[in-house]
Amino acid sequence: MDLLSRNAPTSEGLGLSKTPLLAALAIVEFLGPCRFSHFDAFGLPVGKPVPLPVVQIGATALDQTEQTMDMIRGMLSESPAEAIYGLDIGKMIVQFKSGKPGSIKPKATAGRTNEGNRPSFCLMDECHHWVSSNGGPDFFQTLKRNIEKTTKAGSRWVSTTNAYSPNEDSVAQIIHESEMVAQGYWLYDCLEGSIALEDIRDPEAVRAALIEAYGDATWADIDGLTRTIIYDRTTPDSTYCRFFFNQIAESSDGWMSKSEWDACYSEDDPIKPGDQIAIGFDGSIRGDSTGLCGVRLRDAKLFVLGVWERPENAPDDWEVDVLAVEAAVNSAFKTYRVAWMYCDPPYWQENIGRWAIEHGDDTVFEFWTNKPTRMTQAVERFRTAAMVGDLKHDGDYRLTRHVLNAVTREVPQGLLIQKDSPRSKRKIDLAVCAVLALEARADAIADGRMQIRRSRVVGW
Repeated sequence: MDLLSRNAPTSEGLGLSKTPLLAALAIVEFLGPCRFSHFDAFGLPVGKPVPLPVVQIGATALDQTEQTMDMIRGMLSESPAEAIYGLDIGKMIVQFKSGKPGSIKPKATAGRTNEGNRPSFCLMDECHHWVSSNGGPDFFQTLKRNIEKTTKAGSRWVSTTNAYSPNEDSVAQIIHESEMVAQGYWLYDCLEGSIALEDIRDPEAVRAALIEAYGDATWADIDGLTRTIIYDRTTPDSTYCRFFFNQIAESSDGWMSKSEWDACYSEDDPIKPGDQIAIGFDGSIRGDSTGLCGVRLRDAKLFVLGVWERPENAPDDWEVDVLAVEAAVNSAFKTYRVAWMYCDPPYWQENIGRWAIEHGDDTVFEFWTNKPTRMTQAVERFRTAAMVGDLKHDGDYRLTRHVLNAVTREVPQGLLIQKDSPRSKRKIDLAVCAVLALEARADAIADGRMQIRRSRVVGW
């Protein structure tokens, strides 16, 4: 018991009222007799309050702590504890009116300013969102290091999370894969629904897995969740596995399954010269592929205009043939009626500028894929179009390979697509091109550029 009390516990769950639990723990650590004092005459342990209770609510941004702080204020306001302990309950801090040392307050990433703090208790909520892009792993190490310096006095921390993405190296993954968990020094508790991906449309299997995953959370709408999973085709099955069944698996982040992509295949009405199209371009120089993808305006049928991939045994100085890319772009404009073109600019801004001059700056536009708000929206629209049958493709094996290689990465704005690892040879560039092409098509139509050719009937 002493070992568990002095080492970091972490738990994993979904929709199980983790935040109220954390709020209650914070209050107990702040006010309650939560440290061992002695054994009474009957041999039972007796607790004592923390002499200097410094409770921190850790997050990568202050607004992420609002829900937990709101819950703490709600539990304390107008409660007997407020009067008995003389609490000053503010929006960002709970402390003693008398000036007695101690507080509950949020803590967010702020460089080295967190180093050297001595919290007696630290909460780390939703740490599957604590990734390198927001400084999460470094922040976690700082908080943990501060706690470890006073563990002999009883300092401790707890974290909660949903199933993490194994491609993000989040704090949740770091904890789960830690040797401290494997050796039993950190308590790790997880509820996971047992269901295979191929059974995700079986109502009985889904219901059983939901009951298993939600445990004693009797407030969960199992019937409603079952209906959603069975009939909603706009959400990837991998998302259900992760956020409803709490499953952690490499395959759970595939953006598109083969069956879903194959359902979009259409061999009828092939793309022909003179068709009105939109184009998506994603360029690289050495590492990744460079791709050019088209989509017909009238029926959203995708096809590949060109792809340049690094050969298996290419020399170290291999580079994309820029002239071949230039020729493919010019050929596309000559062969088809291009209404709109979106291009990801890195490494190719000079070329894109020249294409805009040659083919019209009202036709060729930059589309920065590293802007998450815009890109997550584009990825979501593409996925939805594929699920509801508003998107087609001609079966090109190269596009299929890139689409099936793509995995999802969660950011605050939504889901992005990426390779399964930064150094992976499984390229996804044509998938990005396809997303940009479909966005270009939508904007071209919204701008009134879609032209439908009608046959002229002449009577004699």
